[in-house]
Amino acid sequence: QVQLAESGGGSVQAGGSLRLSCGASGLTTDRSKCMGWFRQAPGKEREGVAFIVTGAGRKEYTSSVKGRFTISQDNTKNAVYLQMNSLKSEDTAMYYCVAIYATYCPSRPSAYTYWGQGTQVTVSS
Repeated sequence: QVQLAESGGGSVQAGGSLRLSCGASGLTTDRSKCMGWFRQAPGKEREGVAFIVTGAGRKEYTSSVKGRFTISQDNTKNAVYLQMNSLKSEDTAMYYCVAIYATYCPSRPSAYTYWGQGTQVTVSS
């Protein structure tokens, strides 16, 4: 059984930083995977934030976080991390870790097989 567990959310002032972590249990390490993060703010649709194809290390970011957020991986632990710097109030949302066995990262949330429970990020201005 696959489980994704996020941690690292919290409240921070604008301009601050947070680091989200996602540990995955039950995923094999010898298959290509896309792992990453979606976020959802109240009243808004889920938005893809950052993704990485594990092993290959290919990364993708939504335009609004480029230059501020960095996604990284630890293949030995089936873990991904999201370093978020220069946070803005519009980054406030529930952040969800996702995973799928694939060689690329789909854009649609419905394409992802595995989801974490989410971790709240609140940025106050």
